[in-house]
Amino acid sequence: MSTQHIHQPIKPDDQAYSSTQSRMLIVLSVTALVMIAEIIGGLLANSLALLSDAGHMLTDILALGLSIIAMRFAQKPPTASKTFGFYRLEILAAFFNGILLLFISFYIFYEAYQRLVHPEEIKGLFMLVVAAIGLVANVVGIVILRKSALKNLNVKSAFFHMVGDTISSVGVIAGGLVILYTGWNLADSLIGIFIGMLILRGAYSLVRESIDIFLEATPKDIDVEKMLSDLHKIEGVKDIHHLHLWTITSGIYAMSAHVLIKDLLVSRSAEILRQIETLLQSKYNMEHTTIQFESEPCGDDVVKDVVS
Repeated sequence: MSTQHIHQPIKPDDQAYSSTQSRMLIVLSVTALVMIAEIIGGLLANSLALLSDAGHMLTDILALGLSIIAMRFAQKPPTASKTFGFYRLEILAAFFNGILLLFISFYIFYEAYQRLVHPEEIKGLFMLVVAAIGLVANVVGIVILRKSALKNLNVKSAFFHMVGDTISSVGVIAGGLVILYTGWNLADSLIGIFIGMLILRGAYSLVRESIDIFLEATPKDIDVEKMLSDLHKIEGVKDIHHLHLWTITSGIYAMSAHVLIKDLLVSRSAEILRQIETLLQSKYNMEHTTIQFESEPCGDDVVKDVVS
């Protein structure tokens, strides 16, 4: 029995990280300006919807700031006590952002109920203009973060905040139009409930994905059976067991496994290891892999463990 390791240093793409952080700083600045505009506009228009949307943007600013801080920590090198580095801070930030989104959705439900019970007169035209400015700013933020959100869970959480703001702005505009032309103030409350439901759905998805990473679940975009099938096709591999797959942070996967091979020369086992490494890196984006070679079954390989 021998143990061999494929251990590449887990290091983020510094240029990509820097680009992502720059984009998030731009979005944060635009969001802060629009929030100030909505606070002023909400007070002048006597619009609870605008003030609520400004409060929503305040949580976005906090979330974006937390995400940027977490990403900077994630670039710190590993230490003796934290050998995987600080990548999980990104997931922790994403989790808390998801929880924050949950509270926002419940707050929207509460505010919508209050407006249904106690409707107030709103200056629809003023509300419409300010909400339109907010909508443009949110769309710009979504465009800036869209690509990064597909690769990074932390950015994805900030992206969901922007989507929530965009939906809120559309709702405020729709409510403003209805109030302006019909005087029916209750429309704002109904739109608020719809907005809250959409945000709640995104928050649930974000929290669930974060928890899966903390529980070291198998990455959802990896087909374990297909991976095992591909590994078994490598000449010299007789069996694979004690397979463990997990996510360190967004897009960075890890794996450990016992691989049963024939009793071969060291040079031949090194070739098998190289083929395993090439397959896992090129096809499954596996950044950190630990392989334990065995020439005899270790005694409990009858049951193949796929722990997720």
